[in-house]
Amino acid sequence: MSIKGWVVAVACAMTLTGCVNSPPKPDNPYYAPVPVTPVPNTQPSTGSIYNAATSMNLYGDGRAYRVGDIITVELEESTQSSKSSTTSVDKSSNTNVGVGSVMGQNLSVLGNPLSASLGSDHSFEGDGSSDMSNSLTGSITVTVHEVRPNGNLLVRGEKWLTLNQGDEYIRISGLIRPQDIDQSNTVLSTKLADARITYSGTGAVNDSNVMGWLARFFISPLFPF
Repeated sequence: MSIKGWVVAVACAMTLTGCVNSPPKPDNPYYAPVPVTPVPNTQPSTGSIYNAATSMNLYGDGRAYRVGDIITVELEESTQSSKSSTTSVDKSSNTNVGVGSVMGQNLSVLGNPLSASLGSDHSFEGDGSSDMSNSLTGSITVTVHEVRPNGNLLVRGEKWLTLNQGDEYIRISGLIRPQDIDQSNTVLSTKLADARITYSGTGAVNDSNVMGWLARFFISPLFPF
């Protein structure tokens, strides 16, 4: 390979390498719990043991309803899709041009009659199918980040598991109706509106299931052949 070819190859490699996303890291501020600001005690001390900042409703059901409260989300996600398509196109044409005549004499060149015949035949067949199914079960405890004016709760959180060959993590965010929270302060993931659920990992095991940048280039639309 010439020097120019090596320069082009290295430039392409650097460009494609820069497109590879860096692995995620724990303690993302977006999913971090909301810091709770302590309520200052502006009232003079009267010797009472009651504190409004840490008070609890004895008649409440223990469900999350304030910013900073925690709630458990039960993951029960299951999706399945199937798609198939078949395309067949066939086109053919045939054109014949007869011998012309002038003053009753057939036109010819060097004794050969002037005539032409054109024909074409085109055909295309394509067949494709796709089947996909996913399932995710488990649980993750998140915190309430915002209470909307209509009472809905915006929750976010992440959960990391450190294994011997890498890390696995779950990140989730979404909106919850208070009435969908059961008595154990738990809600199903199927009840989350505008849900964003991410389950992935980092490390050697996860990297072994990722296609290399050169292989992705050969199956991408950028490859002209």
